[in-house]
Amino acid sequence: MNFFRGSVIALMFLLGSGFSAQSQTPAGPLKAVAVLHPTADSKVGGAVTFTEEADGVKVRAEITGLTPGNHGFHVHEFGDCSAADASSAGAHFNPTHKPHAGPDTPDRHVGDMGNVQADASGKATLEYVDHQISLTNDERSVIGRSVVVHTKADDLKSQPSGDSGARVACGVIGRAKS
Repeated sequence: MNFFRGSVIALMFLLGSGFSAQSQTPAGPLKAVAVLHPTADSKVGGAVTFTEEADGVKVRAEITGLTPGNHGFHVHEFGDCSAADASSAGAHFNPTHKPHAGPDTPDRHVGDMGNVQADASGKATLEYVDHQISLTNDERSVIGRSVVVHTKADDLKSQPSGDSGARVACGVIGRAKS
């Protein structure tokens, strides 16, 4: 009888361990999303997705309501878009204390994603792989931060933020279903 009881307890332990490990294993690559909402007096909106890949994080943006041309596009330090002008999102996300630069520059703010280019109808799409952003629990993680779109083009050099003007949209970055 003791053998049977021990076997049942061992089996329950193994099954419980299997279910526990299975529920913590992600179904696919890590993914995050930010839904962009307009700031006061703006009509800009859209979505930005972040998907972990072998060599970085794929950033894909679809934005509408912009004026034609380039617009600064950054991850900011706080996941707070509550202020009418999105100033509550803080400055560019820069945990490594690097200078402001373009998205392909190795020494840059983690949040420097360059520009999105809007067509004549005000629509902008962007897709690239970023090698600085992270979706894991480390200092470069953008989870819980915000994406901000600006009125003007980021010149990719002016300190500290590229002289890209006012904020026209903001969205908090949250973990998404993989």
